[in-house]
Amino acid sequence: QVQLVESGGGSVQAGGSLTLSCVISGFTGRELSMGWFRKAPEKERGAFAEREGVAGMDGKGTTNYADSVKGRFTISQDDAQNTLSLQMTNLKPEDTAVYYCAAESSTYLLLTPEFFSYWGQGTQVTVAS
Repeated sequence: QVQLVESGGGSVQAGGSLTLSCVISGFTGRELSMGWFRKAPEKERGAFAEREGVAGMDGKGTTNYADSVKGRFTISQDDAQNTLSLQMTNLKPEDTAVYYCAAESSTYLLLTPEFFSYWGQGTQVTVAS
């Protein structure tokens, strides 16, 4: 059974930095695409589709970012390819959200929530102004 566990959330002042980590276990496929999504507080009661794609990495290591985070966030994967990280710098209050790690057995990537089968439980990031 595939499991994803996020960590690293917290509260910071605007301009600060945080690094989120996602440990994946139980995956036995050949190619794995992974992504980070977020759901802002005002949308917590909304539908699954309201999770915003933040950054993703396909099975070949190609990355993709939302325009709102380009130049500030960096997605990476460790050598063992069982941990996905999201380094977040110059954080803004509008980055406040629950951040979710997601994974899919695929070579390619679509940074939409419907593409991914496996999800973590989420980790809260709060940025104070």
